Amino acid sequence: MIEERMLRSLHVGTMRQSDLTGDHEPHRLFQASTIAALLDGAYEGDVTFGELASRGDTGIGTLNGLDGEMIALDGEFFRADIEGRISRIEAGAFSPFAVLADFQPTVDVELAGPLGLEGLESALDRLLPDDSAAIAIRIDGAFGEVTARSVPRQEPPYRPLADVIADQSVFTIDAVCGSLVGFRFPEWSEGIEVGGYHLHFIDESRERGGHVLGLQFEGGRLRAEASSDLCVELPRGIELASPELSSRTHAAIEKVERAGVDVTGVTR
Repeated sequence: MIEERMLRSLHVGTMRQSDLTGDHEPHRLFQASTIAALLDGAYEGDVTFGELASRGDTGIGTLNGLDGEMIALDGEFFRADIEGRISRIEAGAFSPFAVLADFQPTVDVELAGPLGLEGLESALDRLLPDDSAAIAIRIDGAFGEVTARSVPRQEPPYRPLADVIADQSVFTIDAVCGSLVGFRFPEWSEGIEVGGYHLHFIDESRERGGHVLGLQFEGGRLRAEASSDLCVELPRGIELASPELSSRTHAAIEKVERAGVDVTGVTR
């Protein structure tokens, strides 16, 4: 560890790629780089998916060059391309941003629908422990539809993420069983993480998926793990963003997360 500090109740430690050989503590989330770096166009990370697999088995992120949306489930890593098609990620591929949990759920309940995205998030707020700084989430169930997105692979010189999102592909996955995977982080962690909920989807057949913009959830099983510890691997030249930057990054994150997409056809 090269730095350790507390962001209110979230303990954040940092390391470099050379420190990844050490043991990973249970119930400690792991993150490659920061959302602030990704917003600025830092799309070349130094951590492989083989190394990420040693730090967690459940999570979300992207690949170098911003080449698709990543979903990690049961220790397997998947990529959703610009059309939402799923392929497996090789261990030697690199990631510029990923968040992972060595998933050991502390919450395991049935969740009833129908719920749109906002309704689902409200239900999660009621069911998840509100005294936890960060929570890893997995929901397996039936979905009337999922509105998702992915972005095209980028080439240097890299544009900021908010500009790249203008070229995103938005698609709908209809009447499918599958899994939502993601995290809830506090709003004041923005700059390091995405404040609030950040969810990706993959269908049961491992054929379609992406970054979730809207959905119709019919019902299923919620599992979640609470954590107060986050370890962030910082690529060369990247430093930990100050929590004081959260207000300045909030608008950019909102643009990137929802991107002004019209999802009025999806119950929210």
